[in-house]
Amino acid sequence: MDKFNCVAPCLFGLEKLVADELKDMGAENVLAENGRVLFSGGAEIIARANIRSRFAERVQILVGTFEARSFAELFDNVKALDWERYIGADDAFPVKGSSINSALYSIPDCQSIVKKAIVERLKGKYKIDWFDELGAERKISFFILKDKVQLLIDTSGEGLHKRGYRADSGDAPLKETLAAAMVKLSRIYNDSTLYDPFCGSGTILIEGALMARNVAPGMFRSFASEKFAFIPAEVWRSERAAARDMIDNTVPFKAVGSDNDPEMVKLAMSNAKKAGVSDCINVTLADVADFSIPTDRGVTVTNPPYGERMLDIETARNLYRTMGKVFKRRHGLKYTVISPDEEFERLFGTVADKRRKLYNGSIRCQLYFYYK
Repeated sequence: MDKFNCVAPCLFGLEKLVADELKDMGAENVLAENGRVLFSGGAEIIARANIRSRFAERVQILVGTFEARSFAELFDNVKALDWERYIGADDAFPVKGSSINSALYSIPDCQSIVKKAIVERLKGKYKIDWFDELGAERKISFFILKDKVQLLIDTSGEGLHKRGYRADSGDAPLKETLAAAMVKLSRIYNDSTLYDPFCGSGTILIEGALMARNVAPGMFRSFASEKFAFIPAEVWRSERAAARDMIDNTVPFKAVGSDNDPEMVKLAMSNAKKAGVSDCINVTLADVADFSIPTDRGVTVTNPPYGERMLDIETARNLYRTMGKVFKRRHGLKYTVISPDEEFERLFGTVADKRRKLYNGSIRCQLYFYYK
């Protein structure tokens, strides 16, 4: 079976989580780098990673890597790659890219040359002079860093954080991939009760439920590479069937959320229903000042609003003070909070038992863990 070299871009700080899940899927040559994970495998791994990855942003095929300091070098090296393996005579192949700290810094010029080189390669292979590009789309991207060029083909289409259950996320959404990572890092199990007193559109609660029930996040969406001739339709059918067989809806997991906006309460439950997990999620209208956990065990994972997103800084900091009062520290209770505010621990009133640097989009944050 043909093997493909692939790349899974991810949010900074999630590289190990992505690498671990790819290894669990059977991917080969897994190597984590800054903001991405390299791996290889057959067509089934491409389908499997798209369907099952909770933490990666997308899956790309790495067509080739080389150095280029002139447009002539760029053209020749691109043309030398086996594009006919991926692109049919009728397929569309738009090109975009970026360049950082490189001799070739003009993106439009690089774009034009990469496109021309691919066309010249395919002309020779298919013995035609014109490509209508009316077929399935292969989105090609180039990335040039310090004169090292990488050529990639996207297999995902829309980013993998788009699971399909969140049509409207309200203000200041948390990416599903980051929410899933927060749940994973908080060590939530299939018999846990998960709490979120700032649940918004319900992303953390839903990702927790999907994870506990082992529901693949890409089960209910489509991917660009389903139209790729070199990935047989049977591969997609088989991988989806395998993912369905892994679901366990009998686990005792529960999720409890609240928000002080009635529209968010409705939206969270609507999203939970779309995700197929509304039977284990309950969301109510409440202020964080009234938050409490009625049992001896529970894991709170939350993304409180903060000044850079929705509130002025002082209002956000008052919320942190309130959280410090109502997040009671006792055996069996754990709390995970994400925040970009370096004063969070002081305002919360307790130094975290553990911290981890993550990014919420372009915003540098810390994930604060309280579990002792």
